[in-house]
Amino acid sequence: MTQSQSTMSSHYRQLQFDERGQIEVLHNQGLSIRMIAEIVRRSPSTISRELRRGLTTQIGPNHKSYQAYFAETGQAIRKKQRANSRPIGMLAKSPQFFAKLTVALRQRPRVHSVDSFVHYFKNHYPELSCPCTSTVYRYIDRGATELRNSDLPKKLSQRLKRPGRHHDRLNKRILGQSIEERPVEINERQVLGHWEGDLVKGKRVESEPALLTLTERVSRYEIILKLPDYHATTCLQGLQNTIDDYGAEYFKSVTFDNGSEFAQLSQVIGPDVYFAHPYSPWERGTNENQNGLIREYIPKGKSIHEISITELQGIQDALNHRPRRSLNYNCASELFIDLDD
Repeated sequence: MTQSQSTMSSHYRQLQFDERGQIEVLHNQGLSIRMIAEIVRRSPSTISRELRRGLTTQIGPNHKSYQAYFAETGQAIRKKQRANSRPIGMLAKSPQFFAKLTVALRQRPRVHSVDSFVHYFKNHYPELSCPCTSTVYRYIDRGATELRNSDLPKKLSQRLKRPGRHHDRLNKRILGQSIEERPVEINERQVLGHWEGDLVKGKRVESEPALLTLTERVSRYEIILKLPDYHATTCLQGLQNTIDDYGAEYFKSVTFDNGSEFAQLSQVIGPDVYFAHPYSPWERGTNENQNGLIREYIPKGKSIHEISITELQGIQDALNHRPRRSLNYNCASELFIDLDD
């Protein structure tokens, strides 16, 4: 038995105006719906719907009304139907979400990112409509919400990632153990208690204070310490005071960059200290990311003299209580508690 070939396309395509014109001519010639469908290569149901759609009432020579199909009428009605059938956008569907998001992201210091707030809203308001993270960013980029990219400083400062390579140079400083000597358990984030550190500076003048920032690699827990300056002896004393205050059991290792401010850190009592390659910030990517978040509150050029210890504690708490996708939407403060286990 031979298999008949279907004249229909495997994917439905809306009727075009030239097809409607062909239907009008064939219909006026008195052809049946099935015959028209065969010629136009459309299904009979498509032809039937189109003939109903394009019917208009006309007045004949004897002043009696009759109905006739017109391609232009069918095209116009279809365009109107398409315009009215457009889906409602998430801005209209989710007014409660966008109102609460605006408040949350304009808090200073703010706890939530766009992504963490989406997760928070879904958990706390499951009965309400909630867009996905990428949709929210698209609306912000288009200027469709009260929020602007200026409300998301971290987003504005993002740059393309550089490839994972480091500069090899002659006469480079050797401050202590290289990052290449770090055990596998540190590199693979298998155990809590391994940190990355750096300085966040305001104005680059000798008398200007600096912030010593420490980020735990597994939990992303953040410690921020204000230093009176960024001399090597000050950094050493600041790190040692932090270790002593929290307890040496919380610090198994700390990795810093190769800056001269950290030249004496190998003398610290307690953790192993490792140094990244010069010009390789991605080797301490966890801490670099946190420093970028801190810049939202303390932009470059702002004097750290003006920042109080209370404000710094507020920033630290905000970062440590932010749910993160990388932590399965747990907070750093929740995971850091488990360090004793």
